[in-house]
Amino acid sequence: MTSSRSAITFALLLLAPALIYILAIVAYPLVDTIILSFTNAALRPTYDFVGWANYQKIFGAGNFTEIIIRTLVWTFFSVSLKMIIGMYGAVLLNSAIPGQTVFRILTMPPWIVPMAIGIYMWAWMYNGNFGMISGLLQNFGLVDGPVAFLAYGDTAFWATIVTDVWIGVPMVTIYFLAAMQSISKDLYEAAWTDGAGRFYRWRRITLPLMLPAIVTMSLLSLIATFNSFDIIYILTNGGPSGSTTTMIIDTYKTAMGSRN
Repeated sequence: MTSSRSAITFALLLLAPALIYILAIVAYPLVDTIILSFTNAALRPTYDFVGWANYQKIFGAGNFTEIIIRTLVWTFFSVSLKMIIGMYGAVLLNSAIPGQTVFRILTMPPWIVPMAIGIYMWAWMYNGNFGMISGLLQNFGLVDGPVAFLAYGDTAFWATIVTDVWIGVPMVTIYFLAAMQSISKDLYEAAWTDGAGRFYRWRRITLPLMLPAIVTMSLLSLIATFNSFDIIYILTNGGPSGSTTTMIIDTYKTAMGSRN
């Protein structure tokens, strides 16, 4: 009995640093935020309790539901495209093709280049007057005149998604590539000996064994994309007319712009 209690005490002591960290970094800010949501707190030392007034104001606003839906749609398409393109990229980089090392190196620049620089580069390409994309569309006769992608709601929304996908795909590709290379080659050789085709081997060996990696990367990408701020803020600042305003942009404007 004494030995058992000592073991439990020792285990609790080992868990104590992690528990203190969670309480200090996660639990306390979360509880404090919930409490502040029932007050009129702003950038001032004192505040008063206002009950449900803040929630009534939020849900009473006409654009709040639109912002939530827009955030979910933006996140869904961004994460889905990153997962699909990243998987295709990993399959290609894992194949025995000439120049494989060069292609792996070329995958990295969108991830290595500082995010702000990459976003400004896309902003220049989206420009209707001197942007490369608009120029190519005109040269191929697909449009009659300059197209300012960031000046219209629909095109600006999809432009931010394309930029986010460009930045996020390299990480997904490298992660999936590492997961593929960890799969034993003996499984593929055995399946090939039994006459299994390439797609069958991918569907019955690669995909099931990569499922934990796919789930993990999907969750990480989901969290990062949902909270993405830099891309939309630099490209459109939430415009035009709020067509690219997501929850994180709206939160920033409310807190920093209105100091609320």
